[in-house]
Parts: sequence; structure tokens; C-alpha cells
Amino acid sequence: MFAKQFMQLAIQLAKAAQGQTSPNPSVGAVLVKNNQVVGVGTHLFAGSEHAEIHAINMAGKLAKGATLYVTLEPCVHFGKTPPCTSSIINAGIKSVVIATLDVNPKVAGSGVIALRNAGINVEVGLLENEAKKINQAFFYYIEHKLPYITLKAGVSLDSKLATKTGESKWITNAKSRSDAYYLRHIHDAILVGIDTVLADNPSLTTKIEGGGRNPVRIILDTHLRIPLNAAVVIDEQSPTWIIVGSAVSQELILPYLAYPKVQIIQLAQPIISLHELLAELGAREITSVLVEGGNKVLSSFIQAKLVNQLVLYISPMLIGGASAPALFENDGFSSLAQALKLEFTDTELLDGNLKIIAKVKNNDSVVD
Repeated sequence: MFAKQFMQLAIQLAKAAQGQTSPNPSVGAVLVKNNQVVGVGTHLFAGSEHAEIHAINMAGKLAKGATLYVTLEPCVHFGKTPPCTSSIINAGIKSVVIATLDVNPKVAGSGVIALRNAGINVEVGLLENEAKKINQAFFYYIEHKLPYITLKAGVSLDSKLATKTGESKWITNAKSRSDAYYLRHIHDAILVGIDTVLADNPSLTTKIEGGGRNPVRIILDTHLRIPLNAAVVIDEQSPTWIIVGSAVSQELILPYLAYPKVQIIQLAQPIISLHELLAELGAREITSVLVEGGNKVLSSFIQAKLVNQLVLYISPMLIGGASAPALFENDGFSSLAQALKLEFTDTELLDGNLKIIAKVKNNDSVVD
């Protein structure tokens, strides 16, 4: 009768830690006995105890005969922590309700099998879509070994990022900007081009009330033009990875190595290849990247179809001007058949600005 409510609580717990568990998934767990919650838990950081263990520890002896509601299939393998299935079995839990299976090959249904083999009743699929949404980046990364790419932009109704003179502060309102800062909190990395750094000297940190998790800052800088006194170089608020082409000399790189939070990542080609970059980021366990621009960078990702979702904050104003920078420029697509196909998944009004989340359809991605 209350199963959905208990799973909704587990999902809320998982959301509360979203962004801080990478490269692990966000998971919430709720232990229920006689329709009363006796234990709750969420996975807080990679390497720390999993959500199920926190819930079991809180419940203590009350875990015996209880029902566990968990957003993701419990692990069955030894990693940085012991398998959760063993703890569930040893606690005497009688039933486990799982929102979604884990795509990780180390789990992938084996957790369910282990629990059922121990005589535990297992149900799968309650609020599955809601649970999958929390870990969409994790699932994508596990399947493709590439980061999940979110393009974010604040634009006018005619898709302009700034006026023809470069004025952009502020197209969107304060509530939209605050919402966008939360996106930084839940992504592993934030990416901009060198032109954004030269124009604005941004910190690229998470400016939400009460603090937040700062993402790794990735700067595309083919020829290594970033000033040594740029905020992302000297402030040490988060690691800064500067991506350069193969033609950059070691003499030019050397001064940046004096800054402890700065890494220079030199790619194999003179011009940065986004495909090579994403493969490198995947190898470094970056599971999600928030691409914030400017327009050349945004356009390059769209043109290459290296996008999983777009988050747009649209202001009800018209800017116009053929030379005013827009969300998508480059050559564009020559036919509608080639155009990047999206589907709207969420819309929200933020004090008069319209927030739209649009996901790329699976059959239109460069990675199947």
C-alpha cells in the first residue's frame, strides 16, 4: 500500500547526494518493518559505505524480517567495500524492492540472483524511470566509457548568447543562474573554451547557497594562451585541466606546472579532437561534463553530435543581429534528415524564464 511512498523516499535520499558519489552511482535505501521506517541510508562518497549498509546499521536488530527499498540493484562484488548482498542476507531482511537493475557488468542482475538464492523475495521495477534518471550519467559512462555530455546555455528567445557587441550580462534572470549553478554541483567537470576565459576570467565554481561541490574545470586551449594569472589557474578552488594541441612546446607548458591544481593535457593532434578529448576524460573517470561554451565550443559539440542533453534557460527577449553569437553556428546540417534530433523531457518556469531540458534521441547519437 505504501510501497511507492517508501521508494520515493529512497529516491529523495539518492538525489540528496547526487554529484558527490562519482564515479559511483547515487543510491538511496529505506528499511521498513510493519509499515514503519526503521532505517535509511544513502551512498555519500566513493569508497564510503553504501546506502544499504547505512540503512541496516541504523535499523540494527529491527532489520530482521524487514523490507528493503533501494533505488539500484545491490552490489554482489568486492570493491572498496564488501558486497551489499552479503550484508542484506546476514541481516535477515525478508524482502528487497529494487527500482532499477545495475548496468555495471560486475552486478547486472547477479545481485538479484544472489538475494533470491538466499530465499529473499525480490521485486524489480518500482519507479524505475525516476531511479534511472538520477544515474543517467553513471549508466552512460559504464556502457560507453565516455562522459555524459550536458550542454547548458542561457539564451534569448531567438537563441542569442549575447548582443553583437558581446553584452551578455544578464540575458537570463537570477533564478535561472542559480539553477544553472546546481548543474555544476552535480557534474564531474565543467568545460569552456579559451575565449570565455580571456573575455570573462570566470572561476567556474559552484555558487549555490551553503556551498557546493566544485567540478573539475576543463579549458580548451589549443595553443596554450591562458594567462598565468587567470582565476582558474591561481585560485586552487578546484582542479583545472587545460587541453592543448600537440604543437605546444614543453617550454610553454613548464610555467603552468608550478600551480598545484593545474594539469596540462596534451592531445595527439595539433587541433583538439573532441572525440579524443572525451576518450581521455573517460579514462580519467570523468563520468559527466557540463559544457558551458562559448558559442564556438557549443557549436562544435552540436555539429559533432557529441551531446546527450541540452539544458536551456530562455529569456523572453529578442536580440537579433546576424553577427550576434548564437547557440548553434558552425556550418550547421545541410538537411533535416541530418539535424540533431531531440525530445523535450522537462520544462519549468523560473520567474519568467523558461527552462527546457531536451535529450538527444538514442538513434541520433554518435555512440549507440
